[in-house]
Amino acid sequence: MTDLVPALLGPAFTVLPTEDRTDYHALRRKVFVEEQGLFDGHDLDDRDDDPRTVVLVARSARGEFLGGVRVGPAVDGPDIGWWQGGRLAVVRKEQGVGSALVRAACAYAENAGALRFDATVQNQNERSFTRLGWDRVRATTVAGRPHVLMRWPIGRIAALATATKQALGPLLQEMTPRGYAGDDGAPVPGSDLIAACDAIVPSMVERDPDWAGWCAVLVNMNDLAAMGASPVGLLNAVGARDAAHAARILGGLRRAAEAWGVPVLGGHTQLGVPAALSATALGRTAHPVPGGGGRPGMRVHLTADTAGRWRPGYHGRQWDSTSHRTSGELRRLHGIVAAARPAAAKDVSMAGIAGTLGMLAEASGCAAVLDVAAVPRPAGATAGDWLTCFPGFAMVTTSRPPETGPATSAECGELVAGRGVRLRWPDEELTVALSGGVTGMGPA
Repeated sequence: MTDLVPALLGPAFTVLPTEDRTDYHALRRKVFVEEQGLFDGHDLDDRDDDPRTVVLVARSARGEFLGGVRVGPAVDGPDIGWWQGGRLAVVRKEQGVGSALVRAACAYAENAGALRFDATVQNQNERSFTRLGWDRVRATTVAGRPHVLMRWPIGRIAALATATKQALGPLLQEMTPRGYAGDDGAPVPGSDLIAACDAIVPSMVERDPDWAGWCAVLVNMNDLAAMGASPVGLLNAVGARDAAHAARILGGLRRAAEAWGVPVLGGHTQLGVPAALSATALGRTAHPVPGGGGRPGMRVHLTADTAGRWRPGYHGRQWDSTSHRTSGELRRLHGIVAAARPAAAKDVSMAGIAGTLGMLAEASGCAAVLDVAAVPRPAGATAGDWLTCFPGFAMVTTSRPPETGPATSAECGELVAGRGVRLRWPDEELTVALSGGVTGMGPA
């Protein structure tokens, strides 16, 4: 029974953000100024003055201050997802407080949308950070003393790509048309038709049927738009527990079809079954734009509609940029790839912006570099959320569209030799977002 005592009594200490930094600043002065002599007089700097900086402190069950650490954006200006931890100080090292503060700082940064999290640590502390999972980047100097730049590996983009796309290659071998492997739509042989098909996640159909119906049209229109095709018509297949539920699904689908000006040609409806929804779209173009037409040296552009908001119930995962748009605005957005006719284009899918760029690069037989600071992003989204969410309407292309309508377009990277996707930061540092192909389908 003695093994249960710590669990029954609760943790020896807790780590929480604090507004009162008196104890923390006093401890920093004692450690970094008086004991270690790293600074003269005080160790305060501009990161302490940044209102975005957060201080996490550890306190015992009796409320005693045990240590603290600060975390926050590493550079001035908009938060682009580059965070930094620092000024870790503890009262008694033997309590494991330092490790807990480091873990809490990592969790806080990731939860705030960071995609890069750095810390400079004194040489003697490198081994402790390595044991906690940090990677060594390089030697550096702080206050005239040798330090090591360490980086916490954030695998958010890679985890999303693995969950949504990695299995496709083995599953779809020999089933995709040559030249269009992994593409958003499929050219129908012997015609100028493009066919696209998408299914909506059943749990979404069950709990948010009207939105599911809207999205069934949205994702198919995006697929046609990425190929440069104008819509001809839609077919849908609906499964619902009863007629009332089916009516809500079809209501959202009907509103979306009217908004994009595409007729619903027919489909299939079945009642008394678990929720299900899929739609097929047909479009026309004499010049389909492939997703795999890129080559090393080509510049990458992102065109995204950043207006809107997070869909209620899907914060950080689905950005609704379309339901408030007029039919004219939606049609102008739909036509930007057809007007630009870039060498390659893909609409941003559930793999997110970085994952979709990885898919374009993979199909093109190369790698990609994404300039994080140049990515158009709404003020209401963190960098981590925006690069991994479904953004409503967003297109990755190899040339800038001549007319973006209500969307924002920016050059934000390039295709390079190799595999995968790297993120480029304002200090020219490159971090790996994806180490290889996204789908496993290989070059188109």
